[in-house]
Amino acid sequence: MTDKQAPQRPEDVLPDGIDRIKIDGVAIRKGTVAAFVRNAIEWRNPATDGAHRQTLEREMTEAMPALRALGLFEVFDLRDQHLNTALDGCKE
Repeated sequence: MTDKQAPQRPEDVLPDGIDRIKIDGVAIRKGTVAAFVRNAIEWRNPATDGAHRQTLEREMTEAMPALRALGLFEVFDLRDQHLNTALDGCKE
């Protein structure tokens, strides 16, 4: 018989009043995944100018260690090829 992990609810990962956790030694702040998604959506917007796109890319790059520690890229792929290429070196 294999050990099964109980399904996780948001409050299991970050209980009320806790804003950060550490996974594999990486500090992860509440909202990291949501911020990454919102930044990616803005980065993909054709109306986003180059300077703002660079700022967004920097923010997404800085989030990569936390996203890797969470295992995000073990279960999800970036569908936007341009964004995937821009962040490819950071995902591993």
